[in-house]
Amino acid sequence: MKTKKAFVLLNGLKPAALPNLSNYQIICAIDGAYNYLEAKNIVPDLVTGDFDSIHKIPTTVEVINTPNQDYTDFEKALFILNERGFSEIDVYGGSGKEHDHFLGNISTALTWKKKLNITFYDDFGKYFFINNTFTTSDILNKNISLIPFPKAKGIITAGLKYPLKNEKLNFGKRIGTRNKAIENTIEITLKKGNLLIYISK
Repeated sequence: MKTKKAFVLLNGLKPAALPNLSNYQIICAIDGAYNYLEAKNIVPDLVTGDFDSIHKIPTTVEVINTPNQDYTDFEKALFILNERGFSEIDVYGGSGKEHDHFLGNISTALTWKKKLNITFYDDFGKYFFINNTFTTSDILNKNISLIPFPKAKGIITAGLKYPLKNEKLNFGKRIGTRNKAIENTIEITLKKGNLLIYISK
């Protein structure tokens, strides 16, 4: 079965450039993020949220009002996308502006780690939680950071300037920021815990 991929735009700092939207099966604007797409004459497939920051609710696309304040608009959108069979979620506008929103988005991604592959993108790089094994290519000389949430054990890396050999990271004690890829392909394995990977552009 082909993986269903979603583009999600949150109402944080908007990217200088958008990806090729034709690579996605759905374009989803969260609340006030619709204002940005409308200004660029981009028509999303879905607009959702509690609509407290949208200028004008569209009438020609699917609109789902989610007023439940027990969840963030981002969380509620993930519920919808998961129910519709989307498993790859690329998120733009998830950082910048008010930092409590950014931290909340990271928390939401951690909550959904086992069900959805969520990757955040901004003008400086991308970041995401990994499962037990992660490999990526075309990455030579890029900065790589490994951030535990709050602990990660049994970390082994290959292709990084400062390798980890069955080591542990602990938020507030030791984290793995500003490492660097010295090979075109890197691999990171994790035995236990939660590990956020940041890759610079």
